[in-house]
Amino acid sequence: MSKPAIAQKPKLSFWQIWNMSFGFLGIQFGFALQNGNASRILQKFGADVEHLSWFWLAAPITGMIVQPIIGHYSDRTWNRLGRRRPYFLTGAILSAIALFLMPNSAAIASIAPPILVGAGMLMIMDASFNVAMEPFRALVADNLPDSQRSIGFSVQTCLIGLGAVVGSCLPYIFTHWFHVQSTAPAGQVEDNVKYSFYLGGTILLLTVLWTIIRTKEYSPEEYAKFHPAEEAEEKPKSGIAEILGDLKRMPKTMKQLGLVQFFSWFALFSMWVFTTPAIAAHIYHVPAGDTSSAKYSEAGNWVGILFGVYNGVSAIYALILPSLAKATSRKQAHAFSLVLGGISLLSIFFIADPMWLILPMVGIGLAWGSILAMPYAILSSSIPAKKMGVYMGIFNFFITFPQIVNGFFGGPIVKYFYGGQAIYAIVLAGIFMLCAALSVLFVQDSKDISVKKALADR
Repeated sequence: MSKPAIAQKPKLSFWQIWNMSFGFLGIQFGFALQNGNASRILQKFGADVEHLSWFWLAAPITGMIVQPIIGHYSDRTWNRLGRRRPYFLTGAILSAIALFLMPNSAAIASIAPPILVGAGMLMIMDASFNVAMEPFRALVADNLPDSQRSIGFSVQTCLIGLGAVVGSCLPYIFTHWFHVQSTAPAGQVEDNVKYSFYLGGTILLLTVLWTIIRTKEYSPEEYAKFHPAEEAEEKPKSGIAEILGDLKRMPKTMKQLGLVQFFSWFALFSMWVFTTPAIAAHIYHVPAGDTSSAKYSEAGNWVGILFGVYNGVSAIYALILPSLAKATSRKQAHAFSLVLGGISLLSIFFIADPMWLILPMVGIGLAWGSILAMPYAILSSSIPAKKMGVYMGIFNFFITFPQIVNGFFGGPIVKYFYGGQAIYAIVLAGIFMLCAALSVLFVQDSKDISVKKALADR
């Protein structure tokens, strides 16, 4: 009996790939606003600098739980809206609501103290981002042939960067272009931050709707033509037991990438949590505990600009990465990017002028662009297509676990080992980024293995 013919997925045009990931532009608006302003908001509500990482634990814990579940069920969802798109829509609606509510936590203080309400909104916001984000990764792998996946994830990274640039800069834009108030009494969030969150929530919802309207997903019948062998297999049991089984059977490449991700995301978490207090104290010389002065607000606004710079660099670099990876290898391109990111983080300690902080943001942007693209391109070549959603979700463990470790221990380390000086958390982030660069060289990329095997068989 002859085997069924395996149809090849057609290549998509640049604009089809662009539309497929356009919703990530809006999601990153929200994500950038969270990264650049959550610590600032929580400090306004009374959080001490050494406790910030504990509040940020809400984000990776919810991601660790939500993403594998969403990935598992999106692999099995086939309805009129599609396979992945129902999750985009649900996540976008919940994310927009959380973005509207978080800066107004003080207004609902009758329910609970503002600091707890703010932390709760941070948890809901990140859980919603995860619901929306995870299926986007799987959608790229679903719709693109392997030859286009590097460019697919790179376009996605470019859109992430573009969204993050504007999202990070919004508080600064509202203040300096539209003269919106940028200071507020203790316990209240500045108007420029509030308006930024409102606009971010609106854009997030609209861009995700664009992807839902403009992107086609393959039907079960079409999917079967591309993966007939998988469809012929006996259907396994569903639920948590299967997720745990998939976790146990994860490919070797995925495990090796896990170490790279641990070092990378430990560093990123430190940067997101501690950059504002580090720069405020180390460069602007803001006294400890001062969160209401114009100088602290200036430092916070400048951090938003700096985050916009590294995201802008990542957006441009993402379009160059496929060519760099083709000229060298995906591993070497990723290692090169991480080295530049690590050196850049370390250099912040030696900078006294805020303007010079733009320079290390360039190196951090190169690392960030690669972190968002290369691991997923390498991973997607090593996992079965029918498990794309669940394995993309499980891969999120290697993103959330280092953040949880950092969240538990980062604050006490800053308090007891660094004497409350958050700048040393940034130095440690640089060291961990260099460790990530070293560990990526030991990853087995199945694309490289296939090329070597083909040459050996000649």
